[in-house]
Amino acid sequence: MKTLNNLRPGETGIVDRITADGALKRHFLDMGITKGVAITMERIAPFGDPIAVRLRGYSLSLRRQEAKKIVLEAAG
Repeated sequence: MKTLNNLRPGETGIVDRITADGALKRHFLDMGITKGVAITMERIAPFGDPIAVRLRGYSLSLRRQEAKKIVLEAAG
């Protein structure tokens, strides 16, 4: 299972599902992170947290723990 957390800078993935519940899931949905959207890893902070991603034409910063809850479609 590949998650957003596993992407390297410059790589893009397609959201398959969100494994978070409650307020965090609602927060992701409010930010536009929905099934089928393409997310590109822009950069990773020097100490690894947070990460910057790009989706729907804007940049977003997420904690690694949050990114682990966003499952991406398997390649191929």
